[in-house]
Amino acid sequence: MGMVEENLRTIRQQMDLACQAAGRKREDVKLLLATKTVPLEKLQMAMQAGETLFGENKAQELRDKFPLMQQYHQVEWHFIGHLQTNKVKDVVKYATLIHSVDRLKLGQALHQQLVKENKTMDILVQINTSNEESKFGASPESAVELAEQLSRFETLNIKGLMTIGKLNATNEETRHCFRLLKSKQAQIRERSFPRVEMDVLSMGMSGDFIVAIEEGATIIRVGTRVFGERYLPDSYYWNENARQDD
Repeated sequence: MGMVEENLRTIRQQMDLACQAAGRKREDVKLLLATKTVPLEKLQMAMQAGETLFGENKAQELRDKFPLMQQYHQVEWHFIGHLQTNKVKDVVKYATLIHSVDRLKLGQALHQQLVKENKTMDILVQINTSNEESKFGASPESAVELAEQLSRFETLNIKGLMTIGKLNATNEETRHCFRLLKSKQAQIRERSFPRVEMDVLSMGMSGDFIVAIEEGATIIRVGTRVFGERYLPDSYYWNENARQDD
């Protein structure tokens, strides 16, 4: 058994146990494999092990990987990284769900592109529940207002919320972030905005997905625990310079 397959087996077992402990149905939590900088050979190993849901952080990597992956297996791609408005065209072409809509300007750019293509797009609103400056995401205080603004675009279907737990945090600090997201989900759901369902909570990564499952995650985003350590530092993915187009 290869490393990727062995890692996946371990992750699945941990997901099973976490769901059982939380009194949740296992089928209510999806495993999304984060593929940033992961070579095609490892992605193929994951597909051969039965995985079909993948998430990419960079528009260019999504564009490059999509045709290569489609040759081997019918997979579903989500976009999970910070999305610049000038990259919208590439992302709506390949992704079925965008996890990282965090500002009105991005919603407008998505809407304009989707109108041109006569398409709709499922999205999640990204909330910065840890209030860390290094992270993207709308502030928790503005979450309801942003959801209302985005709901006015008839091309966007808001399926729920996404967050990234506090980095290098204790379990309780991380749990606070996830509970805050859950509370925002409830507040937005109460408002019954059009095209807003609030059924999806994308939260939890390699280091904190068990806590996320305990707190209600419906999608966990796992990369390094399956594929091994990345070749580039986190700053490559969460670079403040990316704000230049906003």
